[in-house]
This record gives sequence, C-alpha cells and structure tokens, in this order.
Amino acid sequence: MIKLNDIVVKFDDFEALHGINVHVKEGEFFTFLGPSGCGKTTTLRTITGFIEPVSGTVKMKDEDITHVPIEKRNIGIVFQSYALFPTMTVYDNIDFGLKIKKMPKAERDAKIREIAKKVDLSDEQLAKAVSQLSGGQQQRVAIARALVTNPSIICLDEPLSNLDAKLRVQLRNELKKMQKDFGITSIYVTHDQEEALTLSDRIAVFNKGSIEQIGTPNEIYNHSATEFVCNFIGDINRLSDGVVAKLNANGASLKPEDHHYIRLERIHVNADKGAYDAVFPGTVESMEYYGLYIKYTINIGDQTVKVIEKNDGSTPYNIGNSVTINFSTANIMSYVPTQEAADEQ
Repeated sequence: MIKLNDIVVKFDDFEALHGINVHVKEGEFFTFLGPSGCGKTTTLRTITGFIEPVSGTVKMKDEDITHVPIEKRNIGIVFQSYALFPTMTVYDNIDFGLKIKKMPKAERDAKIREIAKKVDLSDEQLAKAVSQLSGGQQQRVAIARALVTNPSIICLDEPLSNLDAKLRVQLRNELKKMQKDFGITSIYVTHDQEEALTLSDRIAVFNKGSIEQIGTPNEIYNHSATEFVCNFIGDINRLSDGVVAKLNANGASLKPEDHHYIRLERIHVNADKGAYDAVFPGTVESMEYYGLYIKYTINIGDQTVKVIEKNDGSTPYNIGNSVTINFSTANIMSYVPTQEAADEQ
C-alpha cells in the first residue's frame, strides 16, 4: 500500500532520517513509535507530502508519489491539534474538503451525515461551533473530516495526546473500532508505548532518525530486537553482574559481557520452585497496589528487581516479608552492549 524506500531527510546540515524503509500493508493499522525528536513525525510528514526527502522514494499502490503535491495524494490527515476551524460549525468543518473537490451540495450533505453517524456525531452536534465541543468530540470531527473524502490512507499524528488519561483510553478503543469498521489503511504516530501496543497491527520503533525494529506488538514486546527497544517498550529489569554469575553457576550460559534483561511479569513470587530454573531469596522493599495487579520491589542481595503479580485476591506480601522470586532463564533477553547503551547507563 505505502512503501518508503531508503528515505533520507535533511534540514540544512542536520540529517533527520537515515535511510528509512517501511512497507505498510493495505488495511493495516501501522504505528510509528518513539521518543520526542526520533523522526516519527518527520516520516509521517514525508508520506503526506509536507516534507520532501533528499533521497529515496515514497510509493502508494506502486505509484511513485515522492514529488506529488499534498492535495493530490488522497491521504487523510488528523493533526495533533486537530487543526479545526473553531468558529465554523461541525458540519462546515467536515464539509471543507468536499467543497474544495467541488462536489454537488446534495451529495456533500449525504456524505457528511453518513460519516457523522459512523463517528457518533449527532445532528445537534453538527450544528454547533467546534469551540462548543469537548476534546473527545473535536477528535471525532477531525477524523470525520479526514475520512469524508474517501482517502486511500489516513495519517494520525498523536491525535490523543491533548486529552485526559480516561478519555484517551476510551477514544483509543473507539479509534481502533472505527479503523476496523472502515477498513482503511492507517498510519499512527505516538510516543505512548501502551497506545502503540493496544492499537497496532504492526509497529515501527524509531530512535534518532532510524528504525530499530518493525514487528507485531508481541514481537516488539517479547522479542525486542535491540537493547533500545527492550528498554523503551514497557518496564524491565536489567540483571546485575552478580545475578548473571549466579545463574551461570547454576547451569545457565549467559555471556558475562552482554546486557541481560527480564520483564516484570516474567518473574513470580513464591512460585513452585520446580517450575523455574532461577530461584533467588529476597525481601520485599515496597508494594504498589493497582487492583488488577500488585507491583513489588524485591531485594535479592545483588540488586532489587521489580515484579508484577496478578491480584488473585490473596493477602499481598508486606514490606519486610521474606520471599523467593522464580523465573525461567529462557525469558531473559540479552544484547551485545553498544556505545549508545553504555552512554545511557
């Protein structure tokens, strides 16, 4: 559907993107994820036509659109700020793109009312000024305006970042449902790992103008290709040299010079010792109660480790309790240290 081949973008002497290669399939929800300044929005703007690369090609359905003007790419865009006209009605905001296409009024009206229904905007809301709507309603207007012209692709640049946490989760679910209902190819930009894991069919993790890994949420989280991805996606424990030495003394074959990590939910407290090949005595240093799960910090001598345990209704362990932690060494992710990783330690 959309292919980026060896895209390089420069701003004066600064190279913002270093040979980006991405293939987004038709009907896919594809997310660009990474910290601020990593190149994800620059890549999105290259796809939409706001930025022209110094080298490389952008192809849509095998047609080279690298130098095609924005308005001729047939791409819907939802900006972080929504970029709506606050004094105009919701109806007129959605109508804007159709007017530019010089579509007959009756046809425009039918399309506007059809798309409004699909994104849960009432006739009453269509008559209101955008400034009278809540943040969540404004987001629906922005999506409706982007979809009403029947684009081949919709690009969304952090559209939930200005909303409060509860509304963000609610609209995240609605956004995924809408994308599935419309079946439209979607490219989504976010720095929020949970958002990316929840929404995406596949994710590209960006770092300093390059892509570290492309994969499904499960691949990105459980089989992180690089140490950067491993640290950026979710919370994780890096195992100390002392713990690694003890594991090796017990039959593991971890390279002492590598960096070794294990995710919080892969460690268990007071579990059946026979089910795991790594067992360490420890003391509970802190406990955080989240309802669905409990997060412990446990001192095991050489280091403290964070552990997430599903809340099964039993009494939580208290600070100072002696426990054992258990995990499988097969769940350890190991990486050859890079200079960047060394600098960040």
